[in-house]
Amino acid sequence: MKIAVAGTGYVGLSLATLLSLKHEVVALDVIEEKVNMINDRVSPIKDEYIEKYFREKELNLKATLDYKEAFEGAKFIIISTPTNYDDELDFFDTSSVEDIIMKVKSLGLDTTMVVKSTIPVGFIESMKEKHNIDNIMFSPEFLREGKALYDNLYPSRIIVGEKSDRAIEFANLLKESCLKEDVVVKFMDSTEAEAVKLFANTYLALRVSFFNELDTYAELKGLNTKDIIDGVCLDPRIGDHYNNPSFGYGGYCLPKDTKQLLANYQNVPQNMIEAIVKSNDTRKDHVADMIVKKGANVVGVYRLTMKSGSDNFRSSAIQGVIERLNDKGLEVIIYEPTLKEDLFDGLKVINDLEEFKSISDVIVANRLEDNLNDVKEKVYTRDFFSRD
Repeated sequence: MKIAVAGTGYVGLSLATLLSLKHEVVALDVIEEKVNMINDRVSPIKDEYIEKYFREKELNLKATLDYKEAFEGAKFIIISTPTNYDDELDFFDTSSVEDIIMKVKSLGLDTTMVVKSTIPVGFIESMKEKHNIDNIMFSPEFLREGKALYDNLYPSRIIVGEKSDRAIEFANLLKESCLKEDVVVKFMDSTEAEAVKLFANTYLALRVSFFNELDTYAELKGLNTKDIIDGVCLDPRIGDHYNNPSFGYGGYCLPKDTKQLLANYQNVPQNMIEAIVKSNDTRKDHVADMIVKKGANVVGVYRLTMKSGSDNFRSSAIQGVIERLNDKGLEVIIYEPTLKEDLFDGLKVINDLEEFKSISDVIVANRLEDNLNDVKEKVYTRDFFSRD
């Protein structure tokens, strides 16, 4: 079977890699450098399993800049292009997804489109009505940055937003490539599937916010955060997972999905969803205030990335902390080895680690790594468990 994948970020590239184990996959992107890298079997994103499969597996995978080459003859077209929510304009930018829909329609294809991008509740139904089409459905993804292919190989669940033969066929495509046995597959309407995605990510943001606010309390009261979290999480109803404090939630999904869900609550009573969104700003305010109290002349920020094993720093919480430190007039320098430039948002980037350590009066690290062990007395972090 030929399958097309539009967009080669974490979602698209992990799915393209997974499905190309057993099928012909043509991946479409608009960036020539990424297309060339994929064809040379060099992963354009940092993901251990994608890199491993690119080295070791026979993949029937080709990347292209030509949408006609990608789409013609494909049984399914997976849409995994980037979307973003603008909270100031209260607008979810889904133009990249709609562009693919219009390209498919322009070719006269009745190929089934499966949207994997994050979209607002009701998007699929609105596209069916707007473009007078029926060959489209939604299937949410539940992937972690840096572990996207692993999470496709061992999925927590497979959800397809349609109850039909083609939905079953698509679910089986994903299931047959899994290494996990007895994967739960659930079919529902696309609107409910869209809601699942937003509510799942908002719950994760809630959990992050809860343990961050626990840590804020403990820090200001002079208590041992780790002891409290260990004691709380021994309750099996709470569980010892997703409980490591940080500077806030960030990345591709949680910030925009929480804000999008809050926007969907117009005329619906709520308190908690709004609190989750506000809590993330409050946490960054607190972290910045605690750094200021250190009285440092130069604050060194160790890594802009969201988490270990990732090269993404889109909407990373540390950037919000940096903005607040700038507003307070502190000198900030950055250590981020994935950056080739000497400046980031006007701030000096120093990628000689020893020089960075020596210049910094305080080193701010969202996640600890071993190469900071020799300067622990300088490090400000809320990482108590050395994991994400």
